[in-house]
Amino acid sequence: MKAASRDLLVLSKNASITQREMELEVEKLNQLLFQAEAIEKLCLANEIIDINNYKIVTKLKKIEKLISYSKLKPFQFIHNKN
Repeated sequence: MKAASRDLLVLSKNASITQREMELEVEKLNQLLFQAEAIEKLCLANEIIDINNYKIVTKLKKIEKLISYSKLKPFQFIHNKN
C-alpha cells in the first residue's frame, strides 16, 4: 500500500497520548480510508443516471468506465444510492 498524502485532524479525549500512539492511530485511519476510497466501493455506492438513453447504469464495470472519464456527457449524473 502506498503512503497516503492527506491532512488529518485527529482529536483525542485522552490528553496524555504519546507520539507513538498518535502515529498508530493515524496509520489505522489511513488504512481505513484507503479501503473506503477504493473504486470498487465507489461504484457499489453510486449509479449513473443517463437521461440521454433513459437508463440507470448499475453494473460495476460500466460505472467504473464512465467515472474514469474526465467528464460525463451532458445529462449523465452520478447518483448516490444512499
